Amino acid sequence: MFVILIPAYQPDEKLIRLIESLRKRTDAPIQIVDDGSNPSCAPLFTQLEALGCEVEHHEVNLGKGAALKTGIKTIFERWPNADGVVTCDADGQHEVEDILRVSEQLAIHPDSLIMGVRDFSQPDVPKQSRFGNRFSSLYFRLNTGMKLEDTQTGLRGIGKELNELALSIPEDRYDYEMNFLMRVAKEISKIETVKIRTVYLENNASSHFRPVMDSIRIYKEPLKFAAASLTCAAVDLGVFTLLSTLVFSSLLQGVAIATIVARVLSGILNFVLNRVWSFRSFSSIFKQFRRYFILYIAQLLLSITFVTLLAFLPIHLTLIKLFVDGLLFLGSFFIQKNWVYRHS
Repeated sequence: MFVILIPAYQPDEKLIRLIESLRKRTDAPIQIVDDGSNPSCAPLFTQLEALGCEVEHHEVNLGKGAALKTGIKTIFERWPNADGVVTCDADGQHEVEDILRVSEQLAIHPDSLIMGVRDFSQPDVPKQSRFGNRFSSLYFRLNTGMKLEDTQTGLRGIGKELNELALSIPEDRYDYEMNFLMRVAKEISKIETVKIRTVYLENNASSHFRPVMDSIRIYKEPLKFAAASLTCAAVDLGVFTLLSTLVFSSLLQGVAIATIVARVLSGILNFVLNRVWSFRSFSSIFKQFRRYFILYIAQLLLSITFVTLLAFLPIHLTLIKLFVDGLLFLGSFFIQKNWVYRHS
């Protein structure tokens, strides 16, 4: 037996129509989580209960991730023998046929995460949705080494064995789904896909996704990593300037010592910031620092090597260095996330 889980915030009649259509095709239990909707939505939730749905309420809006976790926890308390959960969105953008197809795959692969994958090459897909999906798919692949065409789908089948993992994700808003997906890819490596119809009603106007704030939440790690790197670059430049101009009288001696001291201090600061802020990983500091030092030296040698090899190109050397160091910066993020500060 599977249970359908629908997180809902400010839903409208589209959710009623979805439930009515589901009731015609399946007798599976339906759990709805009202994520702090306005009191004006109360009659709609009453109607959903009349249709046989179970409804849990958040007093205030806590976010989609929090609603999903509330739903999953409630489902396995209410239906302890359930084999899994099929999540779908409340805005009518998931077809009943696709929901049932995901549930069928969940029955075949009860220990896996089933992803309802959309085709973003269709001409009616909004440009921002196409770009957002391609970017998130690339980010997911670089993080996990796994190719997945649609990482943002809300139509998912979560097997019972993934219950504890699903409830352990600390994020509560739209970042929950991406972080849960990456944890499954890294720790379980059991992800199955089902092709589903791509539906965008009114150019996706009913979505509560906020492009700026929610994107910041989803990609907070690389953004924090970039901010930490820029901060340390400023510290490196500041310490170098202070020492070379105010402390040392000999220019040659000042440049050499100031460069070394500035680089060491900024490197230590970067290590600490990434440990406690960017990646929040508090396993063995000695192991992490050893790995960080190896990566630091490797990155320095690779920068020197590739800039030297590309110096023959008819391009200004500074631009070549910016290009090489930019690629190394991106590589450094994924190596630090998945090796230096890997959560044990």
